Amino acid sequence: MVIFRHITLCLMFLCLVLPNINLAAANSLPEHKFDPQRAKLLGYIVSQHLTKHHYSHKRLNNELSTAAFDLYIKQLDAQKRFLLQTNVKMLGAYEEYIDNEIRRGMIHLPIYSNEIMGQRIPIIKQMVLKILDRPFDLQRAEKLETDNKKLDFCQADKQLRERWRKTLKFQVANKYLNLKEDQDKKETSEDKKTKTPATDTQLRLQAREKVAKRYTHLFTRMLQDQEQDHFERYLNAISRAYDPHSIYLPPRQKEDFDIHMRGSLEGIGALLREEDGYIKVVNLIPGGAAEQQGQLEGEDTILKVAEGDQDPIDITDTRIRDAVTLIRGPKGTEVRLHVKKADGSRKVIAIVRAVVQIKETFVKSMIIKHPDSDTSYGYIKIPSFYRDFTKGVANARNVTDDTKAELKKLQQQNIAGLILDLRNNGGGSLSDAVDTTGLFINKGAIVQIKDSTGEIEVLSDRDPTMQYNGSIVVLVNKFSASASEILAGALQDYNRAVIVGSEHTHGKGTVQAVIDLDRHTPLRNMEKFKPFGALKITVQKFYRISGDSTQYRGIVADIALPDRFKAIESGEQYIDNSMPWDTISASRYQPLPTPLPIAELKCLSQQRVSKNKKMQNIVAISKKTQQRIDDTQRSLLITDIIAKRKALLDDEDPEDQGQPAILSHDSGKDKKDWQDEAKKDPYILEAMAIIKDMNTHIK
Repeated sequence: MVIFRHITLCLMFLCLVLPNINLAAANSLPEHKFDPQRAKLLGYIVSQHLTKHHYSHKRLNNELSTAAFDLYIKQLDAQKRFLLQTNVKMLGAYEEYIDNEIRRGMIHLPIYSNEIMGQRIPIIKQMVLKILDRPFDLQRAEKLETDNKKLDFCQADKQLRERWRKTLKFQVANKYLNLKEDQDKKETSEDKKTKTPATDTQLRLQAREKVAKRYTHLFTRMLQDQEQDHFERYLNAISRAYDPHSIYLPPRQKEDFDIHMRGSLEGIGALLREEDGYIKVVNLIPGGAAEQQGQLEGEDTILKVAEGDQDPIDITDTRIRDAVTLIRGPKGTEVRLHVKKADGSRKVIAIVRAVVQIKETFVKSMIIKHPDSDTSYGYIKIPSFYRDFTKGVANARNVTDDTKAELKKLQQQNIAGLILDLRNNGGGSLSDAVDTTGLFINKGAIVQIKDSTGEIEVLSDRDPTMQYNGSIVVLVNKFSASASEILAGALQDYNRAVIVGSEHTHGKGTVQAVIDLDRHTPLRNMEKFKPFGALKITVQKFYRISGDSTQYRGIVADIALPDRFKAIESGEQYIDNSMPWDTISASRYQPLPTPLPIAELKCLSQQRVSKNKKMQNIVAISKKTQQRIDDTQRSLLITDIIAKRKALLDDEDPEDQGQPAILSHDSGKDKKDWQDEAKKDPYILEAMAIIKDMNTHIK
């Protein structure tokens, strides 16, 4: 277990603080052509690490093969627009055979899938371009199913052609309306040109030409895939069958590695993932260009990418590294993202690329006075559990020291309670999650960590000093994860704070380590096959001091407030093959002797929320979002499409949404601006009211 011990000691905070690990200049590495001998060796190495070191100790058997096959097919054709049932049935012969392939070193599935896709893509290309040669009847009433989970693979090309026809009709109709709206804007603008506007027929032709150009680009990219690309997807599917955070990283994917592991994307500042053929936003980096712009959100799907005013490029069914190449660019340049929101609405978001500035992620605090009294409350926003490891332990700026300093400032103002805002906080340093929690208790256990051998380590706050002993409300949402869940869970277990916000947090309760496969190759004299890449693997799991896992369920709020993201399936419990929730024995800890009056506080909060206009607006929007998500069929009648677009625009009034402005860390805003916005945030206002009730009931 030497390898595992090394990983645990060096990287126990990995995926809380995600280090920039160099994989030997990936961009300069030679592209590997598929070599059966190298594939045999690499498959063996990956399978050995997964079976020995993964937390679950899952066996590489038929059950795992089936899960891996399902993931592999989703990577191959998630939208079910290329393969026929006969193709899938042929590949399905390997559904329960992947484990045997790996053991015997006879890798066939990626080779055959490459051959099949090589045959299917030219057929689909010809089909699509032929459909786009002729105008669509936009007055014909018909519907398009947009949820691929409700679709089966087509039996024949005739059926598949009809699926493509409807898809293309919908896309052309929307492109036509975009062109028409752009032209109308130019016609009404003061600097309009004398150029004769395009006719309706010309606009429809332009729409078809632009969609055709986009798909031609997509097919060209897809045809560039080689056997090696399919083999790498194959290894990744096997890894992800263990759990969604275990992934294989090919040597040349250092940029992808940085996205997954460092949690940053140079350019717009977003963490991305590839899911069912789409590129989705996991979360935004505090202080990054996307967060400052304010429109891109977690669970958004990026459909197309455009450089400035250039034509957009469709990135559906595109590998994440190719999508990232399009999104990245020099600081100061503009990228336009065509995004599908989680509620089904679509938006074009223009973001000026920038370098993420760490200073924008620092803790912020302010004094907020209750609207109905002169009572002062403290507010602290913790955007992440940061620690600057580049400056040594003694000089490292960190969230714990900054939070302590802000607490001292607030207590000088005689605050009646404290609001800790962890919304959208995706995690950070494990040590700081423990130390920051320790600011609010005397001393004691904070979190338990269980490794793949069953050994449990308890991390504790050993400082007997409590920096703040007053009433606390912790604000969370579905994007509060990892270290945020450790702090919220511990304060909840100690009866130290009331957790308020979304019904549950994200549920990321696992720790990953990265194994450099070149350094940990079990066989010698294999230099000619290197580099092998890396394997990110789940090796530990977090447990609350009560014994409950933070994995899957997350932290359940004591008081759930209206949530415009309620209908959106975001969190570990919605991800394929995620690790389950479970329990271990509780740690030794001493909660406050008097439990918080949660039932009374919840009742009073519900009474206020039912009368609060902003909160009820959020409830209404949440219901509309649920309706849009449930309604996966789209009308292809042009009048219906226009009406749908208008309805989506009418729902975009920020006053109706009750969007918490405090979530933005726009460096262009001065201190007064963000404080004024925070004071209007309905969640912060309700948190103050809850603290007022706490003080009344506890006394």
